[in-house]
Amino acid sequence: MRSDKVKAIVSYEPGGTPFVFPETEIPKITKAKFEHLSATAIGVPMNDFMKLTKIPIVLYYGDYIKLGSDNVGEDKWGTEFAMAKQFVDTINKHGGDATLIHLPTLNIKGNSHFLMGEKNNQQLADLMEKWLKEKGLDK
Repeated sequence: MRSDKVKAIVSYEPGGTPFVFPETEIPKITKAKFEHLSATAIGVPMNDFMKLTKIPIVLYYGDYIKLGSDNVGEDKWGTEFAMAKQFVDTINKHGGDATLIHLPTLNIKGNSHFLMGEKNNQQLADLMEKWLKEKGLDK
């Protein structure tokens, strides 16, 4: 990643690819009931990881997240959300500026994995715009 070019990372329900951690700090993987769908993590040299601490990061997650659920999707996204928490905590521990937003905690409910394809996508875009303004990235 060329940190001199990237100004921020905004992600709607990241998952399916490994979360990045320092190679000496790869967290314990939270296993899904359907284990092969568990979130994953990879380690990179600390110098490379530290590039992520130089830019603001925000991760948005919607509803239907529940570890151990008999519903495959809820269970899978439960592991992704758990890994996202660890990712955000690790970025912030190393001086970064990462935020994890679970939309139901903002009383925004009914969102599936495809957040920007939902009927309330304008509300979600407004949240991102607000975040960009807070970070001075709206210009």
